Amino acid sequence: MKIKEVISAIECYAPPALQEGYDNTGYQVGDPEAECTGVMLCIDPTEEIVSEAAEAGCNLLLSHHPLLFRGLKRVTGRNRMERTLARAILTGVTIYSSHTAMDSTPGGVSWRMASLLGLTDVELLVPASPGSPAGLGVVGNLSEPLDLNGLVDLLKNCFSTPVLRLSRPRDENMTVSRLALCGGAGAEFITDAIAAGAQAFVTADCKLNCFLDHADDILLVDAGHFETEQCTKQIFFDILTEKFPNFAVCYSRKEQNPVLYK
Repeated sequence: MKIKEVISAIECYAPPALQEGYDNTGYQVGDPEAECTGVMLCIDPTEEIVSEAAEAGCNLLLSHHPLLFRGLKRVTGRNRMERTLARAILTGVTIYSSHTAMDSTPGGVSWRMASLLGLTDVELLVPASPGSPAGLGVVGNLSEPLDLNGLVDLLKNCFSTPVLRLSRPRDENMTVSRLALCGGAGAEFITDAIAAGAQAFVTADCKLNCFLDHADDILLVDAGHFETEQCTKQIFFDILTEKFPNFAVCYSRKEQNPVLYK
């Protein structure tokens, strides 16, 4: 089976046309026509993970974040991008990334987050266009209202994080029953979460002003970029093992959250 046949399953689920204009979903390096010997899954491609894939006999590395966002003028090993690209070429590992296409597709990252949290009546938060089933973020209802401590415990458990950044609630006795979600950096959708009737919005990479400006409107929870998007690997795994049940698909064992909490 060729690499392009494996990738076709990913692209059928998350068509590259769904990506945001700034993005670079798709092949980053490699030969789509090569016979695929195995697939390794990760969030961010690094030279260590490329080597891990090659050593495991996987010549396809499937990542969420693209390796290449801007054009290169040289490959001299001066940064992670150049070193990873060179390692992939030397070891014959193809890298494919499904980034905002997987964020936007129905059943994508935010939908998987909602499933992990057990949300019901889940709806799209920001449609790509009026009436479109694709878009960014979701909003849904918890199975039962949770107080602040209960919500924190649920989020820490689901996203495997020891720390959350929360806006300081005006009411310490508040409860949350309706929750908005956006994997990765979704602070631009805070007002959409408020308009959707959410009492809390879980996303990542929120600036201080976000917490200040919306303190009276919604509980803002920054659960971490890596943490909220690591479920992407589960989506990749489910797509590929359902389509190719006897094919080698594995998770990187060397990948770690680049953020260390102490």
